[in-house]
Amino acid sequence: MKITKEIRTGVLVMTGLVMTIFSFNYLKGINILDKSRYFLVVYDNVEGLVPSNPVTINGYKIGNVQKINFSDDGTNKLEIKLMIDNEVEFSKSSKAELYETGLIGGKAIAIIPNYEDSSIAVSGDYLLGTIKPGLTELVNQKLTPLQDKLESAIQNADKVMLNVNELLSDDTKTSLQQSIVNFKSISESLYETTGNLNSIILNNTNSIENSLKNIESSAENFNEITESVSDANLSDLILELNSTVSNFNLVLTKINSGNGSVSKLLDNDAIFNNLEKATAELEALINDVKANPSRYVHFSIFGKNTSKN
Repeated sequence: MKITKEIRTGVLVMTGLVMTIFSFNYLKGINILDKSRYFLVVYDNVEGLVPSNPVTINGYKIGNVQKINFSDDGTNKLEIKLMIDNEVEFSKSSKAELYETGLIGGKAIAIIPNYEDSSIAVSGDYLLGTIKPGLTELVNQKLTPLQDKLESAIQNADKVMLNVNELLSDDTKTSLQQSIVNFKSISESLYETTGNLNSIILNNTNSIENSLKNIESSAENFNEITESVSDANLSDLILELNSTVSNFNLVLTKINSGNGSVSKLLDNDAIFNNLEKATAELEALINDVKANPSRYVHFSIFGKNTSKN
């Protein structure tokens, strides 16, 4: 059988077409000769994820994204088809987390296994989709409170400026200007007073030095007096004082015990009664003298009267 030129051309065209399809899928990370498993994940927003983006587990690539389509439930959610190598196994409750691969914004999906679940995921299962906050989102989360505080500070500054403008009326400005002029005058007077004081000190330097010497001499004399008092023999004086106090205590003890004349005088009621009686008689005598002075006083202008009544 003779192969015609047309057949050979057709075979070459078919072979080239197959190689083109294989190469295109291979460059996209899809090996059409490999029997890989696929899994489905649903996201509200894929944030720049495109087919052929890698799928990793613990940072190691185990597959790639094959398709991105809208879900059939009419919610406009995105359904992602992941192609995973057969030798990698994980549980059905594992998560498929969408994350950024670097600062330039590349996207990838990381499988986060749940080792507590023993059920193994099979091809065609749905995995729970989560989104890890990217660098931009984290920066926005940090900057948003700062922006709110900055806006609040600006508003407060505006209020302060308005209050200051209201406070600084024409009368207030005039008062402030007058206060500045007065302060300047006070400063000039203080400067002049300081100059006069310096002049007085310079002109009376000798007097000040003599005064300081006198103060120093007085301090030395005071120190000598203090040392003299400190060196005085105070122990004898203290002993004599103690002896005097002891004697006084002894006298008081004797008086309290009833010994001696003083104690009898204080404790004898008869002496007090006699003294009280004598005082009463003396008071009666004085009253009688005031009432009948003729009984006690006899005098005559013409001499002594010898007649008897």
